[in-house]
Amino acid sequence: MHKHVGSSTGIESRFVLSLALTGLILLAEIVGGLWTGSLALLSDAAHVFLDMFALGLSYAALRMASLPADDRHTYGFHRMQVLAALVNGTTLLLISFGIFGEAWERLQQPSPVLAGPMLVVAVIGLLVNLVVSRVLHEHDHDDLNVRSAYLHVLGDALASVGVIGAGIVILITGWLWVDPLVSALIGVIILLGSGRVLREAVHILSEGMPSGMRASAVAEVMAGVPGVVEVHDLHVWTVSPGYAALSAHVLLDDQALSLTQQVMTELKRRLADRFGIEHTTIQFECDNCGQGAVACMNGAQHVAVAPTYKTDSPNRP
Repeated sequence: MHKHVGSSTGIESRFVLSLALTGLILLAEIVGGLWTGSLALLSDAAHVFLDMFALGLSYAALRMASLPADDRHTYGFHRMQVLAALVNGTTLLLISFGIFGEAWERLQQPSPVLAGPMLVVAVIGLLVNLVVSRVLHEHDHDDLNVRSAYLHVLGDALASVGVIGAGIVILITGWLWVDPLVSALIGVIILLGSGRVLREAVHILSEGMPSGMRASAVAEVMAGVPGVVEVHDLHVWTVSPGYAALSAHVLLDDQALSLTQQVMTELKRRLADRFGIEHTTIQFECDNCGQGAVACMNGAQHVAVAPTYKTDSPNRP
């Protein structure tokens, strides 16, 4: 079994703080939206509610991911974070279409809006969103949950800017149609965000390569290690964001068994330094096992490249 548990205490505390701040935004926007009659404000509140749901689900997934592997889950529970992102993306997709429908009805029959209070609530929401985005920004690079949460909060900030703009226009001109128009734009922001999250979650669940990585490049680096003749039956997949795994068959030069440990050490070092792959299963061979062709047929689900990679100088010492 493999135990891959990183330190998550810091990001978990940031999630708790973000949840508390987002809860304040949600309460303010629901009260403000009902009071002012602003659909844009209520649309943003719906987005904020889903942000809270996403943050809560992601927090629970983080806690589960920290659990050790067991007899039934040999990789642990890292995929829970990906499943959480998939659920979050799906709910965002559904809510965006709901906002589009409501905005269309409001365009057909505009309702009165209290632009002044709407502006005040939107400004408060913008300020808190900026604080939350700052809290999450430091950890948004490798973790799909954190990055999606950060994008959601950033989308909220942009939505708040749109609500502020709508409030100013309504206050000056009285154009009520601006409110449902802004809510529709908020729906577009939610739709784009959900598309990115769903695309990456599905990619990981289908055991796709880590972003920006190519199997051919990985094989070239492995084949460049002294003592390696060729690399075949290569598979690289994403267990969870920031956690990639690799398995491969490596054909070696004729050499003493004691020297193979040096080859293994160098292979692992290059894979970790160049690609961040630390979980590897490498099988050494003195003769090609004949699985290269099998990998070409069955390994397409993992890497769409030729299964065998040879060195330029197979006879080097």
